[in-house]
Amino acid sequence: MTTGTIFAHWYFHLPNFILAALFYTLLGRVLLGIVVDADSKNYIWRFFCRVTDPVVNAVALVTPRAAPPILVWLFSLVWLFLARVALYFALATSGLLPVQTPGA
Repeated sequence: MTTGTIFAHWYFHLPNFILAALFYTLLGRVLLGIVVDADSKNYIWRFFCRVTDPVVNAVALVTPRAAPPILVWLFSLVWLFLARVALYFALATSGLLPVQTPGA
């Protein structure tokens, strides 16, 4: 498979971009959560919470309820990272991974 436009390999780039955006937004939530109160009206905090709440809620279903919220956020980071790795290896083993050719 040769390198084409980004749209030719949308099945890799789109999910990878979404997972990366969720990962870094959640990382921002973790870092901001250290200095900002959980009930803060800060618009950046609210944006981070709104975007990452679906992921955090899904991970909270499989995490013990005794775990503090920041631990659930960190587990969510791990699951998002593993999802990106799984996407990469699933496409690599099926031969669908975009390959960069020399001079491209």
